[in-house]
Amino acid sequence: MSEVDILVVEDEAPIREMLELILGQAGFTIRSAAEVRQAASLLEQRRPDLVLLDWMLPGVSGVDWARQLRRDRRYSDLPLIVLTARGEEEDKVTGLDSGADDFITKPFSPRELIARINAVLRRYGKGEKPALISAGGIVIDPERHQVEIERHPVNLSPTEYRLLEFFLTHPDRVYSRGQLLDRVWGSNSFIEERTVDVHIRRLRKILARFGRDAMIQTVRGFGYRFSAQTH
Repeated sequence: MSEVDILVVEDEAPIREMLELILGQAGFTIRSAAEVRQAASLLEQRRPDLVLLDWMLPGVSGVDWARQLRRDRRYSDLPLIVLTARGEEEDKVTGLDSGADDFITKPFSPRELIARINAVLRRYGKGEKPALISAGGIVIDPERHQVEIERHPVNLSPTEYRLLEFFLTHPDRVYSRGQLLDRVWGSNSFIEERTVDVHIRRLRKILARFGRDAMIQTVRGFGYRFSAQTH
């Protein structure tokens, strides 16, 4: 596995040092900051593979900075994990709505932290990618860029493939058209959001041959969600 660079943003020195120790022992390269201004400077110097940031930071909060990064085309696809002592469902929704890829509640075990980091890295093609990605009878071989449903090969365009792979690796979460454009087409893409609808229709049509079109769900006023649980 190639070296993975993680930027830790945590204002409490004991917790920051603990994170540096845990991540360092796991083989990650660590840079750390105590607040957003310092973190932004480190970000400009070198783009990390993942940012691990605390919710409650002095000045600009971690959640607010996550929103800023998601609006910045340079960093809209940067993997983000928010750490927090907040455990209520509403707080978790707020954290995820900020654009964070995951939300880890303190206290957490080192094993949980590393597992969650690796899971997010895999979604972005970092670290060790699973041999196969599967959900609801759909199987993707990411090494060969092949898709099978019920053991039948399925021909997809490159865009349809990337869209389906993104859905399978990000299940049960709602993504706006803008978010899908950034994650699937790339942050430097300047195509219109209606293009997402066109490709969703094409992908659903293909999945309908196997009775799986309902897995891609339209969430009115928000965007789309993929779920293997259609009942």
